Amino acid sequence: MRDSDAMVAFYRSLGFDVAEHPPVVSVYAGNQMVNLHRPETWQREGFTLRAPAAEPPCGDLCFVWQGSPESLHAVLDAARAAIEEGPVTRNGGRRADGTSVYVRDPDGNLLEFMIYGS
Repeated sequence: MRDSDAMVAFYRSLGFDVAEHPPVVSVYAGNQMVNLHRPETWQREGFTLRAPAAEPPCGDLCFVWQGSPESLHAVLDAARAAIEEGPVTRNGGRRADGTSVYVRDPDGNLLEFMIYGS
């Protein structure tokens, strides 16, 4: 990530549990965790635990939204996350169709929120 403070505020505003550590910011979605490397980590010579050419924005993350489309829109509006595409029908990680909405975080990473039918 480029701007740690903006990223922490953004992910917290979306309702994610966020833990700050010196080298990374950990974003928790249920039992899953995404580590966002702080600039001083990914820019450090010898840091190899990333794609060799990765520089922000390089993320493309998909989260399953358990609520209604209306509740998702309310959370995205509160986070000032502009919808880039959607709602659109997509085949997701459950290998089933759902409805996706795409936004970008402050660094420009693509976030997909997928709502599956009941």
